Amino acid sequence: MDARDCEAASEPGPPACACAASWWEMVLRNLRHTVPSCRGEDAKGKGRCWYEAALHDGNPIIVYLHGSAQHRAAPHRVKLAKVLSDGGFHVLSVDYRGFGDSTGTPTEEGLTTDAICVYEWTKARSGGTPVCLWGHSLGTGVATNAARALEAKGCPVDAIVLEAPFTNMWVASINYPLLKICKKLPRCLSTFTDTLKEDKIVFPSDENVKFLSSPILILHGEDDRTVPLEYGQQLYEIARSAYRNKDRVKMVVFPPGFHHNLLCKSPMLLRSVRDFLSQQWA
Repeated sequence: MDARDCEAASEPGPPACACAASWWEMVLRNLRHTVPSCRGEDAKGKGRCWYEAALHDGNPIIVYLHGSAQHRAAPHRVKLAKVLSDGGFHVLSVDYRGFGDSTGTPTEEGLTTDAICVYEWTKARSGGTPVCLWGHSLGTGVATNAARALEAKGCPVDAIVLEAPFTNMWVASINYPLLKICKKLPRCLSTFTDTLKEDKIVFPSDENVKFLSSPILILHGEDDRTVPLEYGQQLYEIARSAYRNKDRVKMVVFPPGFHHNLLCKSPMLLRSVRDFLSQQWA
């Protein structure tokens, strides 16, 4: 469901996070709601009010935060939404500011604000239905930033899925294949790190997980060359060391063949997510 294609049958009121009106409009404009496939027939021809009411039908909800390339309608993201829908999940996919047809300029603070806004908007409409924050690649940094901010407000996220996560943007960027040459050119490396500092780009998931209590599931492909498996493993170890209840942190490594974007094609994906969330939400 694209909010632009659905009638606004009633005024929804301000989002729970009290975001500025422009970003509230962004949510309505750029949020795509994929219902569980078992409700697909019911959803045909319905307006926004029906979709909002459907969020508290008892089927779990995933707020999906995509990576740095393209937008929410990229083929592998559509495929993931279909897999999760067939598995009984509501999936809310959003384009942050500066992505897709969303206005604005992307910044770390801005992307984090957008994620918090969408999560709180969803939570306010979910009744007792749990809401999972799912980040992929860059979205994992957005997810842990948002989760830490919500934790500080006394509202821990119901669960977090981190697909192909990195430890922090500094480590991820400098180890990106096209940028490894910077390591051998001191002036290039200095310029690059100065730019990250100036733009305040960190996405410190390795620090964020130390302050969380939400269940965390890490998913990573063995042959991921964009964000190598070692970063997901490092983040997993940091989180497990920080958590008192080690059962709330789990990692699933996928065999070769799925790379960075195609875990959605693995039959392990849905089973791993459902098993973890059902255990945590029992």
